[in-house]
Amino acid sequence: MPLHLGPDDGPPSFHDLLATAGYRAVAAGLRLGVFDALAGGPRPVGSLAAALGADPRGTGLLAEALVSFGYLTGGPDGYANTDDTAKWLAGGGYADVDRFWSVVLFESWEGLEESVRTGKPAIDFYAWLAERPDVLRRFQGMLSGHADAIAPEVASIVPVGSTLLDVGGGHAKHAIRLCATHPSLRATVVDLPDALAVGATAVAEAGLSGRITLRAGDYDALDLGEDYDTALLFNVVHGRPAEANRALLTRVASALRPGGAVVLLEHDEHSPDQASDAFARVFSLNLFHGQGGQVYGTAEITAWLTAAGFDSPVPHPLTTSPGQSLLVARKP
Repeated sequence: MPLHLGPDDGPPSFHDLLATAGYRAVAAGLRLGVFDALAGGPRPVGSLAAALGADPRGTGLLAEALVSFGYLTGGPDGYANTDDTAKWLAGGGYADVDRFWSVVLFESWEGLEESVRTGKPAIDFYAWLAERPDVLRRFQGMLSGHADAIAPEVASIVPVGSTLLDVGGGHAKHAIRLCATHPSLRATVVDLPDALAVGATAVAEAGLSGRITLRAGDYDALDLGEDYDTALLFNVVHGRPAEANRALLTRVASALRPGGAVVLLEHDEHSPDQASDAFARVFSLNLFHGQGGQVYGTAEITAWLTAAGFDSPVPHPLTTSPGQSLLVARKP
């Protein structure tokens, strides 16, 4: 309940209580279809409830909560999306990102205290996803969409020769972009079968099935091959414990020819942008809870790379994804 205190006094958690309630209301709005139902213009509460197949009273209370958080407006003609809501949450856009994160935060974090107490993940994130096909689909869609957004910039930075190994790149978007940019390049993508199912469709649609090989399996167990010019590990090491990363990077080094390069895509541990920095810290906690990983600092990743036989990496902050960087390290 509100506390009758001065504007500079009171528990800081109260604002987070409101923000949490607001995000949960947004999640309900997305799941019920509120924002899509208002895409055509304002609706009185009775009309909105009928469109949703929901109770008018409950619909009105939810709409009022969404008004208070700036997602809807209320007036004589009924409720309407704000401009930002219409842009981001109605008819797609960012909606699937919020659908994904709302389930992660309000369901998978239930055992967060246990992870912190024991130092071990309380859940297996990928097993948890496999039990929720809709959430898995949104997760894969997020990764694929993000890859589409950054692929041109990434392709301008990644050094390539004639062969590419993409470890954990199931959607295959980066292999596709690099092969399209470099006509003589051939790529092998290694990932789990569910992830490669997305990539198989994308590779076929790009007409690159003859140049991109998809290998299904656990890349910690599969023979990665040898004499590659470049290896990609994009969004891989943050989902793993440190000891697993050290072992994987040693195996990747063995798969590269002398002079070859490994390229990692990772979130920056800290960022001058407050929102990016806050996300990295929350994301790191989420990775620890579900996978035993975290957002690792450049110094720690550098130590793994040099121990595996690589030179120190050169960081390339991404302008298309602030708060993320490519780390490029050569094998002498």
